[in-house]
Amino acid sequence: MSASSDRSSSVDSPGADSTQLLADVVDGTEAALRRYFDSRADEVALIGEEYRAAVDVLSRFVLLGGKRVRPLFAYLGWLAVPTGEGRSAPDRPDSDAAIATFAALELVQACALIHDDIIDRSDTRRGRPTAHRQFEATHRGADWSGDAAHYGVSAAVIVGDLALAWADDMIADAPITPESLRRVRSIWSIMRTEVLGGQLLDIVTEASGNESIDAAYRVMRHKTAGYTVSRPLTLGAALAGADEELQQTLLAAGTDLGLAFQLRDDVLGVFGDAARTGKPSGDDLVAAKRTALLAVALRRAHDRDPALADRLRALIGHPLTEAELDEARAIFVDVGALEEIETTIDELTTRAFDRLRGADAEPTAVGALASFTARLAHRES
Repeated sequence: MSASSDRSSSVDSPGADSTQLLADVVDGTEAALRRYFDSRADEVALIGEEYRAAVDVLSRFVLLGGKRVRPLFAYLGWLAVPTGEGRSAPDRPDSDAAIATFAALELVQACALIHDDIIDRSDTRRGRPTAHRQFEATHRGADWSGDAAHYGVSAAVIVGDLALAWADDMIADAPITPESLRRVRSIWSIMRTEVLGGQLLDIVTEASGNESIDAAYRVMRHKTAGYTVSRPLTLGAALAGADEELQQTLLAAGTDLGLAFQLRDDVLGVFGDAARTGKPSGDDLVAAKRTALLAVALRRAHDRDPALADRLRALIGHPLTEAELDEARAIFVDVGALEEIETTIDELTTRAFDRLRGADAEPTAVGALASFTARLAHRES
């Protein structure tokens, strides 16, 4: 496993109170999502049984898995805004309304993951078949005409689009004032544009064979860091009526934390235990994903011996035996790429919390951010 298992967090933990707060947000998010799916059930049923079955795939995808990372960061952004007179908006929603609003982020996440699994040709997600593989299996099981794999992809594209459409509907119908909605709309719009732009950068980087570290970080910044951490944080702060200075601090800190989050995903994509991650071990290597970890490894391997870099290139982009996977992992470790990424994760999280400690923000929120992010940055799944 990665070197992170032997590391301690570089930020302070606020303890059990933070754990309960985060658990409450997760529970509230899931309750809001269940209510929303229930609220759309009748209109879905009117369209037909086929549509209802497809929406069931989406609802199971959303309700049966996920860490609720994005609503949690949004809530912590909302919590970070001081509540003293004149320091937050007079129409600041209460906790339940805020959580109900932030739950829409899970539908954006569903869209991104369903489409990402199609692009990556992934077979599993969270230990279960991906959406397009589920639809493919339905086609085969019913012995329908045509290509089952193409049907699976087609149906999953539509369901992913539905998730994004319902995310917009959920935000539009959130239990907040029109003025509160206006404050979050611009951030919501930027976030959607960024994540789609980052996805395009990702496939262009892979198709072009771009091995640069800069390209890998550009993809991370727009595809993951923005809609995972920095935009949810600022969206939550905007909902509470944060001033521009606090929003910019959260944006900068959130970008650092989002990069750390993705770098951990990069490590897990090579070194992760399939029983914990729910995806095949070494999946990123098989998919030849142009991660920062791979970019650093190729650069370091080339500097040591160009033939070593060529060998690493030969070990990606196709199914690997256990021996080949072990060989690839050994290269990442031996050239120091894994250690460099682990160091970068620590540096990013430390810098993020240095920014937050200097901000005019609620200490409870900063402490909860420290605890939550430390777990994410050093997780094993």
